[in-house]
Amino acid sequence: MIILGLDPSLSCTGWGVIKAEGSRITHLANGEVKTSPRAPMAERLADLHRMIAGVIAQHRPERAACEEVFVNKNPQSTLKLAQARGAVLATCGAVGLPVEEHAARAVKKAVVGTGAAEKEQVQAMLKILLPGAEISGADAADALAVAIANAHLGTRVL
Repeated sequence: MIILGLDPSLSCTGWGVIKAEGSRITHLANGEVKTSPRAPMAERLADLHRMIAGVIAQHRPERAACEEVFVNKNPQSTLKLAQARGAVLATCGAVGLPVEEHAARAVKKAVVGTGAAEKEQVQAMLKILLPGAEISGADAADALAVAIANAHLGTRVL
């Protein structure tokens, strides 16, 4: 099963692709998609759609996974996150790719063993679970964690 993990954000969306065979996880690819903060919102969302569509076309995942939405203290930040998530989820939906959503605590628990894990703990565990993988940044690491959690937690979509 090839799984695409997504960590949506308007400024930098992380993505990670793994192959899950039983309990064995193999790193295939990861990266970050950045949009220009100076570009109009519609253009940024279109860029996000286009770039994630390219990742899907290149790696041909069988399912995708994304963290559930969370609310920021700043309503504008929450709105921008929701718009980016919408663009990413619509991209998956447009190509018939099922998407499972997982709570952030569930992702941390599946990867580290505790839902209260810090980002540094998640990144350290990724080095153990994906030896030799070159991870392009914190957002890509988060996306890989979501993909791994999805492999461990299974899916309700299929």
